[in-house]
Amino acid sequence: MGHSKQQLLALLQELQIEFSQYEHPVVLTVEAQAKYVGNEGGGLSKNLFLKDKKNRFYIVSSLADTKVDLKVLSQRLGLGKGGVRMAPEEALGEILQVPLGCVTPFALVNESARDVSLLLDQGFKTQEHCFFHPLSNDMSISLNANGLDKFLKSIGREPSYVDLEANPAVGKDQPPDLASLVPSSSIVLPDQPEKQTSSQAPIDGNHVSADNKSKVVPAVKPSSNEKNTKGKPANNIPPSRPFADVDKFVEEIMHKTSTLLHSQIKEETIKQHGEQLGTVLSDNLRKNLGSDLKNLAMIFKNTAYTEGFHAGTHHQPKRIGSS
Repeated sequence: MGHSKQQLLALLQELQIEFSQYEHPVVLTVEAQAKYVGNEGGGLSKNLFLKDKKNRFYIVSSLADTKVDLKVLSQRLGLGKGGVRMAPEEALGEILQVPLGCVTPFALVNESARDVSLLLDQGFKTQEHCFFHPLSNDMSISLNANGLDKFLKSIGREPSYVDLEANPAVGKDQPPDLASLVPSSSIVLPDQPEKQTSSQAPIDGNHVSADNKSKVVPAVKPSSNEKNTKGKPANNIPPSRPFADVDKFVEEIMHKTSTLLHSQIKEETIKQHGEQLGTVLSDNLRKNLGSDLKNLAMIFKNTAYTEGFHAGTHHQPKRIGSS
């Protein structure tokens, strides 16, 4: 079981780290958080929980208005343009041991997150203080970069501040500048049971699954959607880019479905199955397209989590006090 909010706050007090805490309703977006603490000064944070193709995980913690381009970040880590993507939601519980909407650097206090890499926005150092959720999104705490550094060093982490908006050239004579921040160990999640399809859409959030999500093993266990299986054209389609537009989301689904459908409809297939062709095609679509559509849905949801930030508020937070 991971640390609780109360345990984390007690640890900060024990370390004599100065912070202020603000109680508010549960929030899942930076915009929602801003309604309660946006007028308190300082910077709000957005936190992304990412994974690469070798099941290595990352938390990217930045100011809310910092633009983080995952393609550029992937190249700077030496992983290629499509090297990192949003981590699956189940990694929150298994690795970070926090609920959806609660990814922050504080999640690294849990032992299960010991192999998760942390990239901090150098913009945090320009702020008098910054706001983070203390493992629970019904509260925000504010502290300065020195306080955050002191916490990280107390759990054996050396803070790494990065210009997340930089786009340095990467090539033969210019190695990736962030390659040293790639974790040395992979993390394999236990097999997850099939989930029932729900008609209720998830609530949008800014702190993404992952942020900033377990069993650690030396070997990499590829997930089902990363296996390159012959005879399954849909799985050979490159991972989609993040998108937040509904029309593009639907268009991508239709494209994948159409591609797989055309690959299945062949003259010999029609002759072989005859009147049962419809059933065969339906079964193949479900079997071969399911994982791709789940990934698309996750990308769409996580992109929505990180969309935009609007400062300003008309709501006053309930301030608990300072330590």
